[in-house]
Amino acid sequence: MKRGKKYLEASKSFEKNKAYSIEEAVKLVKQTAVTKFDSSVEIAIRLNLDTRKADQQLRGAMVLPNGIGKSKTVLVIAKGENAEIAKAAGADFVGDMDMLEKIEKENWFGFDVMIATPDMMPKLGKLGRILGPKGLMPNPKTGTVTTDVKKAVEDVKKGRVEYRTDSYGNIHALVGKVSFEDQKLVENIKAFVSLINKIKPAAVKGTYMKNVAISSTMGPGIKVDINSFDF
Repeated sequence: MKRGKKYLEASKSFEKNKAYSIEEAVKLVKQTAVTKFDSSVEIAIRLNLDTRKADQQLRGAMVLPNGIGKSKTVLVIAKGENAEIAKAAGADFVGDMDMLEKIEKENWFGFDVMIATPDMMPKLGKLGRILGPKGLMPNPKTGTVTTDVKKAVEDVKKGRVEYRTDSYGNIHALVGKVSFEDQKLVENIKAFVSLINKIKPAAVKGTYMKNVAISSTMGPGIKVDINSFDF
């Protein structure tokens, strides 16, 4: 992959193969941000998983202590009382068949997260081929299929992030913005890594967490010393 001048220049400010303490890594990720806008900070964790086995495929969501610095647009698919609760909780769009038809007929995707009550999932089924590839299909594992729509909406608005392993056993997630105070980024990263450590599948043998790195949008990856975390 051909890298830009800013990326290459930023890469000179640290040692590529060195693993830094979490505090040092956060400082470096800020120094190496190459965009003019407030870059997001992403974490990448390489895990010793065999994702061909169902019990080693991790998927879920969590609310970071300090949010992600970005407000997400929420669509709730619900009826009756649940629809009213969703509106009161701050959902940006609420509806049932009208919203599903809008997505199907108008190719509308003016939202970041879709939450649905269990009774609406059969109606959502036919939209799986549209929503699935975009990562928008509600799922019980990520808390987006639920009867507690109030909590689901509030969690997304507070800074909830989803995660799932890819076919190589890697997990990626947003953990904040470059503009965050160092300590807030450190807290978010520690909370996320701690969660991934806690959900280690019982079948995993040997070293579970192989590598942790953080990077800003379009910026270089900074390796983080796994010993920085309290497991």
